Amino acid sequence: MPAIVDASAETTLARTRRARRIVRILGEMHPDARIALDFSNPLELLVATVLSAQCTDKKVNEVTPAVFAKYPTAASYAGADREELEQQLRPTGFFRAKANSLMGLGAALVDRFGGEVPHTLDELVTLPGVGRKTANVVLGHAFDTPGITVDTHVGRLARRFGLTTNDDPVKVEADLAALIERRNWTIASDRMIFHGRRVCHARRPACGACGVAKLCPSFGEGPTSAADAARLVRGDAEAAR
Repeated sequence: MPAIVDASAETTLARTRRARRIVRILGEMHPDARIALDFSNPLELLVATVLSAQCTDKKVNEVTPAVFAKYPTAASYAGADREELEQQLRPTGFFRAKANSLMGLGAALVDRFGGEVPHTLDELVTLPGVGRKTANVVLGHAFDTPGITVDTHVGRLARRFGLTTNDDPVKVEADLAALIERRNWTIASDRMIFHGRRVCHARRPACGACGVAKLCPSFGEGPTSAADAARLVRGDAEAAR
């Protein structure tokens, strides 16, 4: 059985070292970790990320090819026929609110940024429907600017790993940023998301199949036997749902 880590008794240096080891091991476990949304430019990623709220990435990827084809620019979202846009977004859920966000987003980009997606966090979070999570996704994957994306998986894993005690995503982001090297912020988020989808599930984490079990103070929340845990591990297709 892995040694139990007492995160409450850790020094800051010890926690930093453990956090960075976790990120490295997750990279070995999930060498294919990457953003699951399909896009070819910053605007497409921004739109896809807005649509991913309360929706699976798989469903977003099914919807966005037609959306991107019909609305290739910020101006096209700003001038969209609301009913037509809503119908295209319907499969993603909350389609009226999302259509409103995309139309407002397009208008804001045209009015304030010349139709281009801005490159900074402070500017991105001023856009309709864009919070820190969405902004960090765009910065990290469209502009290669390091950012920590605190979604439900990253927040859950950060708490289970004893890297934060906070529930507020902004505070979780700050706690992780203090522990993980800045250049690894984006990939660390991707790896944690993959691990959360495949292994460290919300209800029954596959503890006995986890490569970072020895570094995790929450070991034992799920089955610890290798055989039982292996049955909980999800493959690519299942994790994408």
